[in-house]
Amino acid sequence: MPRWPKATFGADLGASLVVFLVAVPLCVGVAVASGVPAELGIVTGIVGGLLVGLLPGSTMQVSGPAAGLTVLVASAVDQHGLAALGVIVLGAGVLQILLGISRLGTWFRAISPSVVQGMLAGIGLVLILGQIYPVGGLAQPETTLAKFSGIPDLLVAMVTTPAGISGLALAALALLIMTFWKKAPQKVRLVPGALAAVVITSALAVLLALPVHKVEVGSLLAALNPPAFSAWGSLLDPAVLGSIVTFALIASAESLFSAAAVDRMHDGPKTQYNKELVAQGVGNTVCGVFGALPMTAVIVRSSANVQAGAKTKLSRVLHGGWLLLFVVLLPGVLSFIPTAVLAALLIQAGWKLLELRQVAVLVRENRSEAFVLILTAGMIVATDLLIGTLAGLAVAIVKTAIEVSRLSVKAEDGAEQVRVELGGNATFLRLPRLLDHLEKLPAGKHVHLDLTMVRHLDRACHQAVEHWAAQRRRSDGTVEVALPASVG
Repeated sequence: MPRWPKATFGADLGASLVVFLVAVPLCVGVAVASGVPAELGIVTGIVGGLLVGLLPGSTMQVSGPAAGLTVLVASAVDQHGLAALGVIVLGAGVLQILLGISRLGTWFRAISPSVVQGMLAGIGLVLILGQIYPVGGLAQPETTLAKFSGIPDLLVAMVTTPAGISGLALAALALLIMTFWKKAPQKVRLVPGALAAVVITSALAVLLALPVHKVEVGSLLAALNPPAFSAWGSLLDPAVLGSIVTFALIASAESLFSAAAVDRMHDGPKTQYNKELVAQGVGNTVCGVFGALPMTAVIVRSSANVQAGAKTKLSRVLHGGWLLLFVVLLPGVLSFIPTAVLAALLIQAGWKLLELRQVAVLVRENRSEAFVLILTAGMIVATDLLIGTLAGLAVAIVKTAIEVSRLSVKAEDGAEQVRVELGGNATFLRLPRLLDHLEKLPAGKHVHLDLTMVRHLDRACHQAVEHWAAQRRRSDGTVEVALPASVG
């Protein structure tokens, strides 16, 4: 066990309590929204604190179940069953470990920011679209089309049924408390707004005996869902393998992007990306053994940890200990929480993922990047997380290739010769434009084609220029081609 400095123990102890209070409602809310027992969210939070908290990589960021993976988990459980969840999470953890050992962690930083922002916005939209149904006391539809088509019935239920009216009132109150809690006195704000919202609305639901659905809580040990021997056969299913790769990539990207953000919040040791990726993989492997939810580093808990004055890893380790004590000593407390209130917490989390102000700025300043963001988010809502993200990456790569392959063509038409000067990057993407210019040159004149200012001339363009020059020489003129030094 590491030896913690006595000078920072008090700061870390206080920060751990704050992170614990933030984590409790989020762990439960993410689990319920994912369609798994609430206890499995707590298990993931415990592993994220007690195990991942001790491992090298990052100092300040805190791991646990993330709202960003809710949609993915719910889809996997729906398609493959709860029994396969442990296999998928364990497989994703092993893949993360391999990625970290292969030193590929830093490459996640190279993913286009517009794709990442679009991915988060798409997750936020799907999260909001799904969680408005528990607010109205209705079951969440399985498909995106059904979620949109069911909105009229949901609105009717919210204003006509006792469960809908009560759920809407509690969710609205929870959102108001979280919104205005930031303006409360500093001493009051030591209690996280999410926790205050959950406590106040849960107390009202009990005192007024409101007819709302509440979280169902059982034994922590009974909720553990280790993969049975028969479940390992699902690894032969291509869809399960696809889920493993998707879980690993999305969880890794979210964790490492969170690390980059958290590193900007403090002056302590910065994240070692490959080691952090291994740590996340170890955590997910253990979560898979328990059949719990997958984990990532979570920006909400991590920022709360930094803002609460944490100095070392001890704060995040202790937060895992508090979660374990809470679920062992006070498990019945969770059964007082209305699911509509947890839905409100996740709706707020989804709203934050949209980052509409940044989207508006991007639309004004860089429309091509904004297009990638909106396309990624839209594809995630219309299809699923993997297809949407891959579509965004593909469009971002094509956009970058087009922008990088800018080619300038300048022609000076003299009495006896035409001088054509090319600049930039001559790639196959600009080949139609290049040939169009060359084929329009006046006949019967000598052509001096200057490519010395071209930074990159790919094989396709080089061969096309040689073919055009040969054709012109055979017909009616002479051609002189000056190639770049790297080609000549």
